[in-house]
Amino acid sequence: MKPTSLRGRLRWMIIALLLLFLLPLAFYSFYRTSDEMAVLSDARLAEAAHTVAALIRQSGLQAFANSDGIIVPVQKKSVLAAQGEVATHESEVGFQVFDRQGKLVLGTVNLMTLPATPDDRSAYHDLKKQHHVWRVFNYVDSQSQYVIRTADRYDSRENIVHTLWVDHGAPFLLGLPVLALLVGWAVGRGLRPLASLTTALSAREPGSRERIVLPDAPRELRPVLGALNEQLARQEDAIERERRFSADVAHELRTPLASILLNLESAMETVDPDEIHDSLAGAHHSVATLSRRVEQLLTLARLEAGAASTRFEAVDLNDVADGVVKELSPVIQRRGVELGFAQQDGQVLVQGYAPALVALLRNLLENSLRYVPAGGRIQLAVAQGRQEATLEVIDNGPGIPAERRHAVFARFHREAGTRGEGYGLGLSIVTRAASLHRASIELLDSPLGRGLRVRVSIPLSYP
Repeated sequence: MKPTSLRGRLRWMIIALLLLFLLPLAFYSFYRTSDEMAVLSDARLAEAAHTVAALIRQSGLQAFANSDGIIVPVQKKSVLAAQGEVATHESEVGFQVFDRQGKLVLGTVNLMTLPATPDDRSAYHDLKKQHHVWRVFNYVDSQSQYVIRTADRYDSRENIVHTLWVDHGAPFLLGLPVLALLVGWAVGRGLRPLASLTTALSAREPGSRERIVLPDAPRELRPVLGALNEQLARQEDAIERERRFSADVAHELRTPLASILLNLESAMETVDPDEIHDSLAGAHHSVATLSRRVEQLLTLARLEAGAASTRFEAVDLNDVADGVVKELSPVIQRRGVELGFAQQDGQVLVQGYAPALVALLRNLLENSLRYVPAGGRIQLAVAQGRQEATLEVIDNGPGIPAERRHAVFARFHREAGTRGEGYGLGLSIVTRAASLHRASIELLDSPLGRGLRVRVSIPLSYP
């Protein structure tokens, strides 16, 4: 069954990897151990043959007999026999001594029935006796002229190897369940930061902007925390934008909608053509006001969404200014305002989002047109420096006292005592568009004696 939890998945993956690594290693070790045991056993046979040869050279065959001429036991359960002598016990290790004619002169009982095939040279070979296979080493002693043959059974060697593997393998097999428990504990402890993250997310209050911080977070989890905090901040920003947009819509559309309804009801209740005309004209004016407010709200929503920041391109501020001036020309003429336009020769290029820059400049000019009296003056200037380009809108309207200039960029803020149909959104749009382009806004005194000077400085290259 496929594990559904990360902890179970990691536990079984670790155990599977350990088995995939240890099992081939175990088989390799088994074959290496078997080969080494074979080499050691062969070396033991050769050493035993040389020992027997040394004893014969020193004391002759009588070294293996007692004073009565009886053959002396070589080991506790092995009996030596001379030529045809028989014993009842068969050992797994033994030796034989042949003369140069191939006659058996001495040997252990367990090897008496092995074929008498002494070689004239020292060598290893295998011999089969009944159902056992013996590993045999022939040693030709040039001094004593005897051929010493030592041998042991293969099943004895295999028993030794199997015993070693049981002794070493059984603890590993028995320890696998304990290993699984320890791996599960280690994985659980290693995943404890995820449990802490889950607790922190569960305890997070809706709408909170507090960052999630895990003091003991491992290095691998820190990028996840950073990305999660950024994502949560973006979600909170999106929710806040939706909340503010809903409030903006409710706030800004309530008055023009009410005005439209009142004018239409007035037109429906009267039969006087002049009153009907006035009511319809008022409704038309309210619809235009409503259209303008909806446009501003949508512009602000697009700017706050920040989606335009991925579509930056080279924008000529001279073209932006020309287009805005042409768009507002009817309003300028109707207001009876004098507009001066100073632009730099050639192009003034910045990296930006053209609709946002158009909205920025249009709202600045509309704000001046709203407050400058008939016959007033407005100056628009576009200039380029080494590192930034500037847009300036200067008027001789009532201006804003220096101590209150920091508040005019708030939504729905309108200076007390000013005339005009201000919606309180124009400078908010200007602020958001400037922020989108990393631009700065300054509210300064007008050089025209009174009024306001608004300067927007835009970096020539977007960081």
